[in-house]
Amino acid sequence: MIEQMRLTGLGVIADAVLPMGPGFTAITGETGAGKTMVVTGLGLLMGQRSDSGTVRSGDDQAVVEGIWNVPAEGRVADRVREAGGELEPAENGRGELYLSRTISASGRSRASVGGRTAPASVLGELAEMLVAVHGQTDQLRLKSTAEQRETLDRFGGDVVRDARSAYRAAYEAFTRIDRELTELVAERDSRAAEAERLRHALAEIETTAPTSGEDIELAARAERLANAEQLREAAMLAREALSSEEGSGDVSTLLGEARRGLERATDPALASIGQAIDEINYRIGDLAVELSSYLADLDEQGPTELAAVEERRAVLADLARKHGSLDEAIALLESGSARLAELDDDGDRIERLAADRDTARADLDQAAGRLSAERRTAAARLAELATEELHALAMPNATLTVEVADGPESVHGRDTVSFLLAPHPGAEPRIVSKGASGGELSRVMLAIEVVVAATDPVPTFVFDEVDAGIGGAAAIEVGRRLAKLAEKSQVIAVTHLAQVAAFAGNHLSVVKSHDGSITSSSVTRLEGAKREAEMARLLSGMADSEAALTHARELLEVARG
Repeated sequence: MIEQMRLTGLGVIADAVLPMGPGFTAITGETGAGKTMVVTGLGLLMGQRSDSGTVRSGDDQAVVEGIWNVPAEGRVADRVREAGGELEPAENGRGELYLSRTISASGRSRASVGGRTAPASVLGELAEMLVAVHGQTDQLRLKSTAEQRETLDRFGGDVVRDARSAYRAAYEAFTRIDRELTELVAERDSRAAEAERLRHALAEIETTAPTSGEDIELAARAERLANAEQLREAAMLAREALSSEEGSGDVSTLLGEARRGLERATDPALASIGQAIDEINYRIGDLAVELSSYLADLDEQGPTELAAVEERRAVLADLARKHGSLDEAIALLESGSARLAELDDDGDRIERLAADRDTARADLDQAAGRLSAERRTAAARLAELATEELHALAMPNATLTVEVADGPESVHGRDTVSFLLAPHPGAEPRIVSKGASGGELSRVMLAIEVVVAATDPVPTFVFDEVDAGIGGAAAIEVGRRLAKLAEKSQVIAVTHLAQVAAFAGNHLSVVKSHDGSITSSSVTRLEGAKREAEMARLLSGMADSEAALTHARELLEVARG
């Protein structure tokens, strides 16, 4: 619940503190005093769009601050912590949540949640868990069939909630299978063509049997074969230089002569040089043998092998062109078999999915039937209880009907929910948002909220002149029902009727003053004689009228009774 609000520089309000607390709080004041600024300020704390026009003339900014008393654990506390804020400890496992919103004259807005700056959208998320606002033109529960369905489901409680959860699960299961089957059937021809292409590609790769790096090796071999004559001349020249058949002028012969020259010397120091010459001569002999082998191998390779290599290279190049690279072709050979098996299984898979869809459809039909049945049961109870409330709200001959009809299938079920009102016997029931007057619509909305709150209470209700268009006995009953609603939820009502304000346990008055140049308003908590005077003003326009004061005291006595 809201413990306190403070408005600074908002509209005509310079600085006002509104003590709220539990139960029923009525907010009254003269026309133009700024009562609606209370609802505007609350809307800003609920994340509604800001407007620089709400900033008080001459001020740089408007500030709205609120203190909420909330459970220390739960959805609200979790969302506050996710936003980086904290709750201030309070008693009985509860905490105080500080919210604020600042709007500058230039239009910039800043929000704070639990002491930490946060996007205004976070305020909106918290508002959905904390507050329900009803204005003269904002009958949220009666405006659309979707809202009417949500109201009925709220009233249905756990029974309807469980049925709706089961239906949603069945709906999502069916739509998933149906979507998969539809896509598979639609793509059957293209998948068959893909399977044929893949089958041909795999057969070609298997026939070619490429190995990784084979194209690189063949390129090197082709280059060698293409330059065989040049390679032969270079190898023969090198072999002749190292060791010729004539045995004169080659390196081996010259090294032999050098070795024999050293053998004739008697200096021991030259012995190591002679050994080195021997090692070089041995290595030269080995190189000459390797060159001879190279030449013999080169002679055996000829144009026939070059043609075979080039043919193989052409086959591998064609494979690489089709698949991006030779390695990708080899990878396809490894992965393509699984994909081909999947594609070849399409026929059986379609049959399996069709059977699964039939089963899912049967489950969905059963879940939809159960949800519709539970909604119709809840609709009958809601209509009965709301009609009783309407009778108590000075509509003794009115009948509210909650109709659950067949509708299009959606994630919410197969039902269209409509609230119909027959204001008197013989009248044709009509959708309440179209067939009810302003006063009737206010009372229908209030009756429904009182009934629904018994099973699904909202922490705080805010009513902005919900009593518009009514008066007399009907107004007294509206006040009585707001007080009844306040037994389970906090109720804040902006009203212009003394009959409604009389039932409030907390009466706040917005008072306008004028210093000759600037109009400003403040908020005062009324008790005793001051409250009686405000009630008299609401009744007659004259706060000091004895007749009005007597009537005000009578109303307060009725409310206390």
